[in-house]
Amino acid sequence: MGALAQSEALANGSLTAVALMEATLARIDAVNGRVNAIVSLREHETLLAEARAADEAPRKGWLHGIPMAIKDLADAEGLPTSKGSPLFAGSVATQDSLFVSRLRAAGAIIIGKTNTPEFGLGSHTFNPVHGATCNPYDLSKSAGGSSGGAAVALACGMVSVADGSDMMGSLRNPAGWNNVYGMRPSWGSVPGEPEGDMFLHTLSTSGPMARNPRDLAALLDTMTGLDPRLPLGKDAGKTFAKMDHPPGALRIGWLGDWGGAFPYEDGIATLSEAALGQFGDLGHDVSYLDAPFAAEAIWDSWITLRSFAIAGGLGVNYNNPDERDFLKEAAQWEVRRGLAFSAMDVHRASVVRSEWYRTAAALFDRVDVLVLPSAQLWPFAIEEVHPREIAGQTMDTYHRWMQVVVPASLIGLPVVNVPAGFGANGLPGGLQLIGRHGSDARLLQLAQQWHELTVWPQRRPPDLP
Repeated sequence: MGALAQSEALANGSLTAVALMEATLARIDAVNGRVNAIVSLREHETLLAEARAADEAPRKGWLHGIPMAIKDLADAEGLPTSKGSPLFAGSVATQDSLFVSRLRAAGAIIIGKTNTPEFGLGSHTFNPVHGATCNPYDLSKSAGGSSGGAAVALACGMVSVADGSDMMGSLRNPAGWNNVYGMRPSWGSVPGEPEGDMFLHTLSTSGPMARNPRDLAALLDTMTGLDPRLPLGKDAGKTFAKMDHPPGALRIGWLGDWGGAFPYEDGIATLSEAALGQFGDLGHDVSYLDAPFAAEAIWDSWITLRSFAIAGGLGVNYNNPDERDFLKEAAQWEVRRGLAFSAMDVHRASVVRSEWYRTAAALFDRVDVLVLPSAQLWPFAIEEVHPREIAGQTMDTYHRWMQVVVPASLIGLPVVNVPAGFGANGLPGGLQLIGRHGSDARLLQLAQQWHELTVWPQRRPPDLP
């Protein structure tokens, strides 16, 4: 059952929170040992007691009595927030992150955490604290990341809805590789934490994941909303109320391989273009677009601002000789770069970012939705740290293989990942549906229309009985 279906059954009394919790824990016991998606699971009896209390209490909101696991980068009071790092292993949160408090206020029962790469760096979910999360469609392959644990927990039926976060594709790549939906909302609509710098590091956002777009919209509405302690927020409005309305005929622009800038593994473009044909069958106008901006300029701006942001967060750990060696090499590389930039280096990167935003704004006068694959290759071997090449082209950084997600990330555009089907290798892939800033509801309407046509998560779940 999806989360909204569970919510309706709980509200009308045909399902109890205890029965749902029992089924949830039974499913986790059955499959989590093989995929390692949920970590820091709370005691069964404690969770069942909370479910009994939910059955006896007035409904708080649509999530009342529904089990959720929180990505292990965010705080859930009373649970460890390891961030996948030995530096924080066993560190127990004393309060909820802002969006987690909103989930609890809507009635969610927090059962544990979902696995993530160390500090969320790299789209491959493994870390020295909890180990690697396996792709349920092939246990020898990566689940993607950094919301890999959340995507796998959804795909395997251990939870019905999940949170994630996205700086560089972390709500999109794992959703695509696990045949579920993930959404990076318009930047500023889901507020971050009211702590530290709140003006400069505007790259990452939290967002929802689900097995259908209606659940995605419902969870997004719970997570969004202005907080008076935070600047630069956006009042995104509500999306779920619009989900019963079709999006109308849209102009969809396929960006292909961005004029040859993005190498794709065999089968990625074929899968994407087949899915685009189905969008055409739905009555949308699909056209091929030339590269609208220099890919290398976007990339250089991105890796400058990303390293600047990461150095702002992890610089204190890097500069402590007792802690530096506990940071994985990718984290140390990011911090070294970030600390070496001058203020004018960061300014120049921000100017390019602004130029790309203006260019994209003009592009959205010609099309309503831009489309790119969610990843440039299929899930790779789980023992690899990161891919070294794609289609014979060497990757010059640990994250260059995810360059396809950067155009939207750099300027905070909303993106819904939709499952696009399966390759000849039996592995799933996805598409990024990218919209103008603030077009979250229309993207979700389009995703719902796509879901009603394809129902990929329900048609082809992982073969993990």
